[in-house]
Amino acid sequence: MKLEGKTALVTGGAHRVGKAIALELAKGGSNVVINYYSSDTAAQETVREAEALGVGGLAVQADVGDLEQVRALVAAAADRFGAVDILVNSASIWQKTPLPMGDFSGWHRVLGVLLDGSMYLADAVAPLMQERGEGAIVNIVDLAAWKPFSGFVAHSVGKAGLLSLTRSLALELAPTVSVNAVAPGPVLPPPDYTEEQNARIAKKTLKGRWGAAHDVASAVRFLVEADYITGEVLVVDGGERLGPV
Repeated sequence: MKLEGKTALVTGGAHRVGKAIALELAKGGSNVVINYYSSDTAAQETVREAEALGVGGLAVQADVGDLEQVRALVAAAADRFGAVDILVNSASIWQKTPLPMGDFSGWHRVLGVLLDGSMYLADAVAPLMQERGEGAIVNIVDLAAWKPFSGFVAHSVGKAGLLSLTRSLALELAPTVSVNAVAPGPVLPPPDYTEEQNARIAKKTLKGRWGAAHDVASAVRFLVEADYITGEVLVVDGGERLGPV
């Protein structure tokens, strides 16, 4: 799909990797709708940066785990730009959910964003894409889809489920809509990580370093533009799954 003149909806698009994805699509000529939950200032700044690239931008607050808010989000995007051609499910919650849980609020919240939200959004945008005769959905998973992260049960189950959802959506929405996933490895060290933590994680990759947000954004753009790829996952982890040499 050519990006110029299209409209992309990016959840979690206010900062970090989500922001990089939104701006990469904007560089290709797509209008961008930035969905955020609480980062209003960051979302508005991302919109300004996108508009400076010569495209339209819109920030919309919504909890993607809430079906009615998702429907309102998609309606706002379609009302502003006339369509939603590209969906990137980048919203995520990094929350520990070790066993025994006892309180399952964290479990429901994490899975509500990763699985319910991604499904709600795909269901809402699919008719718009099918009506226009083309569309692209990219889901952001991570390495927990294959190897669970200790202490992050909900996150690991959610990412594995999102990978499966990617393949199911590819089947259900073919041939009009392409659905793929990107699985980042270590990208953008969290601000609270120590130098020792950063170095230890970097050594797990074949590249011996952390990736940049642009690495993930470029992979998303590639999948959006690659019309003959669907139901696949592109791993962007510097070789972490293979382990260090």
